[in-house]
Amino acid sequence: MEDYAGDIEAVLDRALAGGISNIISVGIDIPSSRRALLLAERYDFIYSTVGFHPHNADNADVVKIDELIKLASGSKKVVAWGEAGLDFYRHYSQVKNQIEIFEIQIDIALDLNLPIIIHDRDAHDDILEIVSKRKNRSQRGVIHCFSGDYKLAMSFIELGYYISIPGTVTYKNADRTREAAEKIPIERLLIETDAPFLAPLPLRGKRNEPLFIRHTAEKIAGLRHMEFDELALNTSLNAKKLFGLP
Repeated sequence: MEDYAGDIEAVLDRALAGGISNIISVGIDIPSSRRALLLAERYDFIYSTVGFHPHNADNADVVKIDELIKLASGSKKVVAWGEAGLDFYRHYSQVKNQIEIFEIQIDIALDLNLPIIIHDRDAHDDILEIVSKRKNRSQRGVIHCFSGDYKLAMSFIELGYYISIPGTVTYKNADRTREAAEKIPIERLLIETDAPFLAPLPLRGKRNEPLFIRHTAEKIAGLRHMEFDELALNTSLNAKKLFGLP
């Protein structure tokens, strides 16, 4: 994203020096998906995704989605489809279009045998209904930046999904997120930055970057009464398994 245009090398150097082993750069439309793939092809430790974010659903159509299919099919560095889903908080795109484009994308991910990265903001019931309709298919993916409660998390896990916890778990008003992070099975737990957004405490309000995931991991390790290294190892192995990383 443009937030890193001036210092991407320094951001990546800090990540590697701080113990980050892999980065997944996420696409949210055609231009960003192309840029994410170019970045992944430039660095061995970076992988990418392609997809239409719900904010961009009004500008999506079958022809544009076909372009993303070509990107996904043409490179082994594309490890997932998304970010796709529903956002009923911002309403940057019409609800009808969001639902239609999300359903198309989740079926494409299934057809391509790619895990899907799902954006769910104020749309828990609708997302759950859409994925539940496909419960007879072998769904793989992650509910990213999870904001629901433990019960919702388990409903998604039963359908084959992982739950990814961002830096919001460190915020004061994130009791539901903390409960989910504490209680869900460790084999279904992921952590993420959502960089450049949602920097964890004590860096809230600053531009987020991959290295800052350490603060999120430390918080979750404390909630689960685990050693940091154990939490880091488990969530890293989960990510490698879901996204097919070496």
